[in-house]
Amino acid sequence: MERVNSTLVTEFILTGIPYPIRLRTFLFVFFLLIYILTQLGNLLILITVWTDSQLHARPMYIFLGVLSVIDMGISSIIVPRLMMNFTVDIKPIPFGGCVAQLYFYHFLGSTQCFLYTLMAYDRFLAICRPLHYPVLMTAKLSASLVAGAWVAGSFHGALQAILTFRLPYCGPNQVDYFFCDIPPVLRLACADITVNELVTFVDIGVVVASCFSLILLSYVQIIRAILRIRTAEGRRRAFSTCGAHVTVVTVYYVPCAFIYLRPETNSPLDGAAALFPTAITPFINPLIYTLRNQEVKLALKRIIRGPGATSKV
Repeated sequence: MERVNSTLVTEFILTGIPYPIRLRTFLFVFFLLIYILTQLGNLLILITVWTDSQLHARPMYIFLGVLSVIDMGISSIIVPRLMMNFTVDIKPIPFGGCVAQLYFYHFLGSTQCFLYTLMAYDRFLAICRPLHYPVLMTAKLSASLVAGAWVAGSFHGALQAILTFRLPYCGPNQVDYFFCDIPPVLRLACADITVNELVTFVDIGVVVASCFSLILLSYVQIIRAILRIRTAEGRRRAFSTCGAHVTVVTVYYVPCAFIYLRPETNSPLDGAAALFPTAITPFINPLIYTLRNQEVKLALKRIIRGPGATSKV
């Protein structure tokens, strides 16, 4: 009987985030704009890096283009489904759709963690080993590092999806969250989830802690190198090349640590924190990298002005 019941759940209902009914239309339009601007902003970054000859051959901007692809993917996986929360009808997500959403979110999210680490390492070489940088960080090496990040992220996402959905789900099917993520889905399992919680904590903890530690180590060395620069202008330019990366890493890692690396609770703050890596960070990344990066702004101007822009600068 228990075996039969475990097959009853064929779909899940995402409760979304709590909100006042009078704000339903406003929130739908708000997240629709967030989604559209996220896609357009990241697409603009991707096109700029791809078409500008001064950018697409440099590892830093190869990483930035890959980050834009990841941001577009995460936003597409999460935000449209979130917007359904602000419509009148309840729209369940199929069991297979829930599996796919959890897999792709953790696949892209972990790949993003690895990519942030690669970007920090790239800045470390550029500032601390400037004379050796062209030899140490070649286009071939950067492509290999990006490929490794994709493979590692895919493995991480598959591990989490398999561990989560190997358990039986026999009801209820109401996920108290706005997307299929590990903690809220596990609460619905009709089996002991102790092993899953332990593996999830260790696996995500290792990924987050190792990536963040390597980023922190890189920036300790970067700050030491910058402080040795004699001129104030030189120090300002060096800091400006790292400011955008530090900002997005902080906005991404703090909410992730809050959600996954603490004792299990069913707090409304979890949903609010999850909005940052799923909706806010993909939206602000293009703004940060265009407003704070002089080379990207110059590349955008060259694209807008056309082929004759180089000769006029």
